[in-house]
Amino acid sequence: MIKILLLEDDYLYKISIKEFLEELDFVVDDFENGDFALDAIFENSYDLLLLDIRVPGMDGFSLVEYVRKEKLDVPIIILTSLTDISDLSRGYELGCNDYIRKPFDMIELKFRIEQLIKTSFKTNEDSINLPYSFRFDVKKLLLYKNDTLIDLTQKESELVALLVLNRGFFVSIETLHERIWENKEISYSDIRMCIKRIREKTGKDFIKTKRFVGYKIDK
Repeated sequence: MIKILLLEDDYLYKISIKEFLEELDFVVDDFENGDFALDAIFENSYDLLLLDIRVPGMDGFSLVEYVRKEKLDVPIIILTSLTDISDLSRGYELGCNDYIRKPFDMIELKFRIEQLIKTSFKTNEDSINLPYSFRFDVKKLLLYKNDTLIDLTQKESELVALLVLNRGFFVSIETLHERIWENKEISYSDIRMCIKRIREKTGKDFIKTKRFVGYKIDK
């Protein structure tokens, strides 16, 4: 049985998430205050932490930092309405494993949880080794080929980060549109062009394509 700690100060949002996850047979302990959540983390054993950032008491970023300093390797997903790349970088640098932007579809949350548990992804490592001698710095969101830095734009870096996070699994173009471009008015051909530019910088096999399914980077 998977046990999850949920920190969310919006009552209706918290209850909606809790009820949805319990319908999936997860055990969920919910909190609205970061200080109370921290106490529970060290009093119980959780398989996953779902943490909102802006909450009463200790905020989500501080909670991630404290948990990692105590050498707990429990997977962490940040729930946030923050969209700036610096916030994303900060979360990864402190040791979160994934993030999901509000508002989000509950099915996407289910997918994120299942993928994270399945792959046991740990971004508290400095970097992730990838096929073809590539390495991704999860703290600075930088891609290297051996020791040579690949010159990526901000959007290209975010896209690679999302695929690295889900390495070994296909990510749909719809998810790329939602997560990287925040559902802004951009055509799918523009997203495919972004993929094309990354391939031109890395090689045609770095990002794999499966028609009608999506894109992936292999483990």
